[in-house]
This record gives sequence, structure tokens and C-alpha cells, in this order.
Amino acid sequence: MSHTIALVDDDHNLLTSLSIALKDDGFLVQTYANGDAALRSMTASPVDLAVLDIKMPRMDGVELLKRLRQTSSLPVIFLTSKDEEIDELLCLKMGADDYIRKPFSLRLLIERIHTVLRRTDLANSVEYADDEVEPKIVHGDLELDPARHECSWQGEGFTLTVTEFLILKCLSSRPGYVRSRNQLMDAAYDYNINVTDRNIDCHIKRIRKKIKAIDKNFTHIETLYGIGYRYNDQ
Repeated sequence: MSHTIALVDDDHNLLTSLSIALKDDGFLVQTYANGDAALRSMTASPVDLAVLDIKMPRMDGVELLKRLRQTSSLPVIFLTSKDEEIDELLCLKMGADDYIRKPFSLRLLIERIHTVLRRTDLANSVEYADDEVEPKIVHGDLELDPARHECSWQGEGFTLTVTEFLILKCLSSRPGYVRSRNQLMDAAYDYNINVTDRNIDCHIKRIRKKIKAIDKNFTHIETLYGIGYRYNDQ
């Protein structure tokens, strides 16, 4: 079954070229020139992934992501200008799965889309034989179900993006063991995706924030400065 991609950008020429390239690659495509229209449509009829421009009139991409994240863990890739470093950080903190800087090649964006969708499909897949189902990870108050992409703390569920889920899964799979940022990058991204330490740090902050919304005393993800992170279930 083809995946449906939402493209949201006020640049009509860019929307047209992206739409043609994605359709040629086998995707179904919905295009929107502003965040308002995109939010209404994606709320009523969810898509598989959204590509959002940051700078748009009426409702920019950051505000659109904020509203989408209230009810959905929909994978999101942001389009940013090459000098908008602060916006990139904000996007990651809010739960974007990836970003790509303008100008970019259409081939590169399509590769990023395929990468995020592969992670999403793997995390959401439940079509395994009984002996192939990936077991739940349970450590104290934390429970992760990789087969269903579900997570809870103290019995209360919370929503993680695919990238966040894979990072938390990597950390919690071996409590007490230190994971370097490179190890976390390998767990959450394909090898051909260019990410930095900053990406991982932003995702860790986002994970902590979501669990602290349930338990303000959560301290189980420890930072080892200059080394990496560790999940401590004590």
C-alpha cells in the first residue's frame, strides 16, 4: 500500500516539483499552501508523514507541528533555511523526526522520507509470527512495547515520535550501560542520514519532558558529560 505524504509550503513552485517527484516515486501526495488548511485536513484524515516548511504566513510550520503533536505522533520532516539553526533546535525539541535545509536535492528529501517511514513501519508493525514478536521492555515504572510502538510510565501512556522511541528503547534495553551519542544515532537513524550530537541531545530532552509530565521526579535518564547517556532503573 502506498504511503500518503502531506506537503505544506507557501512556495507553489516547490510544492509542484516536490509533488511530481514523490508521485513518480510511488507516493500519494496531498499539498497545502498554508498551515490552517493542512491542520484541518490532517486532523480529519491522517496521513503517513508530513513535510512542513517553517516559514509560512498565518500559521507557520512550528505552530502547525505544535498543534499536531497535541493528538498525533505523525512523523514530520521540516524544511529549514540554511541559517535557521535556532529553528532547527526548536523543531527537534518539539518532536520533529528530521529536518533538511534549503536548497536541497529532491533525491535527498525522498531518501529522508523513505528512512523515516521505514522506522515508522518497523515500530508500528504487529504482523510477526508469535516467535518473532519483539518482547516488551519493562524496567520498574517504564514499559515499552516495540511491536505496537506503545510506551507508559507508572501505567500512564505517553506518545513518542519514532526517533524518540528508538532512542529510549536503546537506552532502556540495557539499564546501567552507557550509550554514546554515536550509538544512539546508529539506533535511531540510517547510516546515510547526517545527524549531530545536538540532534540526540534535543531528543533526550524531549523524552524527559514527556515522562516528567507524568512524574515530575523522573531522573532515570542520566547524562554523562562528554560520554553519553545511561538509563538507570534504580
